[in-house]
Amino acid sequence: MSVALQLGIIVGYLLIALAVGLVAYRMTDRTAEDFYLASRTLGTVVLLFTTFATLLSAFTFFAGPNVAYARGPEWVLVMGLMDGIIFAILWYVIGYKQWLLGRQYGYVTLGEMLGDRFGSRWLRGFVAGVSLLWLFPYVMLQQVGAGTALEALTDGAVSYAAGAGLITAFMILYVVVAGMRGVAWTDTLQGAFMLVTTWVALLWVLAAVGGPGAATAALASNPETADFLSLGSGYYTPQWMLSTAVVIGFGVAMFPQVNQRFFAAGSRTVLKRSFALWPILCVLLFVPSFMLGAWARGLEVAVPEGANVLPLVLAAYTPTWFAALVIAGAMAAMMSSSDSMLLSGSSYFTRDLYRPFIQRDLSDRREGLLARGGVVFFASAAFVASLQQPATLFELGEAAFSGFAQLALPVLLALYWRRITRAGITAGVVVSQLFYVSSLFLPAVPGSYAGWSAGLVGMGLGLVVTVVVSLLTSPAAAERRAIYFDGLGAD
Repeated sequence: MSVALQLGIIVGYLLIALAVGLVAYRMTDRTAEDFYLASRTLGTVVLLFTTFATLLSAFTFFAGPNVAYARGPEWVLVMGLMDGIIFAILWYVIGYKQWLLGRQYGYVTLGEMLGDRFGSRWLRGFVAGVSLLWLFPYVMLQQVGAGTALEALTDGAVSYAAGAGLITAFMILYVVVAGMRGVAWTDTLQGAFMLVTTWVALLWVLAAVGGPGAATAALASNPETADFLSLGSGYYTPQWMLSTAVVIGFGVAMFPQVNQRFFAAGSRTVLKRSFALWPILCVLLFVPSFMLGAWARGLEVAVPEGANVLPLVLAAYTPTWFAALVIAGAMAAMMSSSDSMLLSGSSYFTRDLYRPFIQRDLSDRREGLLARGGVVFFASAAFVASLQQPATLFELGEAAFSGFAQLALPVLLALYWRRITRAGITAGVVVSQLFYVSSLFLPAVPGSYAGWSAGLVGMGLGLVVTVVVSLLTSPAAAERRAIYFDGLGAD
């Protein structure tokens, strides 16, 4: 099959997704709240699948199978089961309280919510700045994933830069036009599509190689992969698995594109149903994609350094048109992650940085223009950075998850502990962020401690600092303790 036809399938699918967004745009109110949160009206199916598709990123489709290919299938436990459960619990513990506060006070961003409670525009701006800092590599991860996937699928006929540029152009166009309502509708389509195509891909590959028994036997017969069939290894230590599961689960809860969806639910019932179904969706997606990666190692699918295993195993065992269709869906999933990130990032910029520090009295029209301009700038800057391919997909994703995870425990304390002070939460966030950033860039700060990751250690450090400083300081005069506890009724 020609490269032109492969690209036609991929671009055609992206255009369908764009068309759904355009239909949604016709139903969108021209208000900031509707652009960012679809007027807080999302139902169970749309909220569940827009959150699901928002997380169906290059980390899921390419980094995850790559880890399973290199190290074994225990990665399913880390992402599919452990993080499915951890995030589901946080969705209700953090998400429900945020939903109540958002409905009561009209909050659109995490920074607004914290800034109002602690009476500090500087805390609001700092939380937004930290979030944008960690959002940047995760947007870049989607572009790196798209570039490498298209390059592998077309045997180099489409360059890495062209693939990364394609998804960048589509996501800019889509976010600028559609807003949250269009993003949510398209996410629902893409989440369902990827569940189906991933399972079809798994069954197709297994049928081609003689079934799961034959694929597993190939792993057992290869001396390099015999340990894939037993739990644990020098890589999958208990400390590493628990550290990774915790920082990803807590990090996801603080991702702007996920955290903002806590505000967008139409009712408490919607939140309860969504978090209960979340672990099931995780298992349904992660099991086939990660097992394909692990089985590919036994089948001796050649994966050049820096390449992704999923497009290569599909090219080896499925028709070209189907491989192109799956990669189209994966790219659309990456776009659904990126468009949500860009939408949330623009809201953090306009509402938590521009409005408090530059122009308080900002009309909806002016805010909309700034938000769309921010999308173009942020996506373009991430594209330029992605051309350097600064790290692997897993390294980029892990850094972003761990960076966001540093926010989670101070935020959780703020939502449920009356004694927390402005000084306490500020110190906790600053110290944990500085510690984790230092672990990435300073050789003197280790990346792990007796097997526990610096991301998890940083979370513990932030928790201790927040509690100790809060106990040693008095509330600032501008703090509003009561708003997180008084007058918040359920449906």
